[in-house]
Amino acid sequence: MAIGLPEFAENPENRCPVVLLLDTSGSMLGQPIQELNRGLAAFKEDVLKDAQASLSVEVAIVTFGGVVQPMQDFVSIEQFIPPRLAADGLTPMGEAIECALDLLENRKQTYKDNGILYYRPWVFLITDGAPTDYWESAAQRVKDAEENRRLSFFTVAVQGADMNTLKQIAAPQRPPMTLNGLDFRSLFVWLSTSMKRVSSGKVGEAVALPAVGWGQITT
Repeated sequence: MAIGLPEFAENPENRCPVVLLLDTSGSMLGQPIQELNRGLAAFKEDVLKDAQASLSVEVAIVTFGGVVQPMQDFVSIEQFIPPRLAADGLTPMGEAIECALDLLENRKQTYKDNGILYYRPWVFLITDGAPTDYWESAAQRVKDAEENRRLSFFTVAVQGADMNTLKQIAAPQRPPMTLNGLDFRSLFVWLSTSMKRVSSGKVGEAVALPAVGWGQITT
């Protein structure tokens, strides 16, 4: 298939899409949101150290604090400008997950239309609260997508998160992880290291991920 869009003509490398699904509700106010912002900056900085990952990794951001906002559509890591997030409002997590999954489906279709191969996409949900909207259908979409290997959905609980609900949203094979304190930097460096490993492999190939030093599974 002919490569159509200029971005793919200039860089036909396999893509490694990541959606960051970030809780920016009022409970993240203060140090949590500050550390999250620092973590986003560290993510860009670390991915850029790897030539292959710099060509492959694409980032999108959906925030949910009061309203759901697709803050950043998919861009290369070089074009990615880490936003300065602010915390406010309730936690419409269900709507945010649906938005992230829709964004991802649209991007996958763009890859297909332009003859670009892509690695299994990652969706990274980070929250310190509980959904304040209807989330059950979003959870079912997550489980279906994981079951059919269409994406990898990671759930990261910051202190104060509703673990019972998060366990119901996450796929059984990928239970929620609890972040150590506010160590967002270690989390995002781990995510960057993981992306480097994925982008250096073959599409469809299983990759051993680095050890998780930033949190633990809560049973």
